[in-house]
Amino acid sequence: MRPADRLAGFVRDALIAGRSRDDIHGALARAGWSATEIDTALNAWAEAPFDPPIPRPQPYVSAAEAFLYSLMFVALAMTAWNLTSLFFELIDTWLPDPVDGLSRIDADRVRWAIAILVVFFPLFLLLNARAVKAAARDPGVRRSSVRKWFAYVTLFLAALGLIGDLVAVIYAFLSGDLTARFAAKAMTVAVVAGAVLAYFRGELADRPDAR
Repeated sequence: MRPADRLAGFVRDALIAGRSRDDIHGALARAGWSATEIDTALNAWAEAPFDPPIPRPQPYVSAAEAFLYSLMFVALAMTAWNLTSLFFELIDTWLPDPVDGLSRIDADRVRWAIAILVVFFPLFLLLNARAVKAAARDPGVRRSSVRKWFAYVTLFLAALGLIGDLVAVIYAFLSGDLTARFAAKAMTVAVVAGAVLAYFRGELADRPDAR
């Protein structure tokens, strides 16, 4: 039996025996358990005058949701990457480098970006709509550990994109290379990453158990 399972079983038995939470906390602390471990174990049970103690809802992992959110993550990543790539190609055409002269658009790269967007962007919208409807039907879905990890990993990558974009802009400014074309590309990255960050930050803000 795992230590966490032994701790959970002890807390349940102590609550059934009528021990107060302060007594349980003190006994476990003297036995060497950390405050975080004790609080987690105690918070798994509702503070209600009911016997036996009432368990609180806990995060869960579902193989079906792991598949859904993994596919949704790939669809979002492909959409963001190729949307950025497409705008980079257009910017290179609209704002040519003064040194190189007129830039020609890479038609093959544009076709690939459009083809990928046509497939993956609707796929992301479809999967996201399905996830939103599932959460609306059953609020318990929002406790999914897979859902939480997907949202936070997406936020992490979007934040890295924004930070990297800002570093690149500062470096270009200091080195005197901050051209209109560079600024337009930096703005594209900022808008795409910012949109992803804003959406998933809002989605997490709607979670009753968001931390």
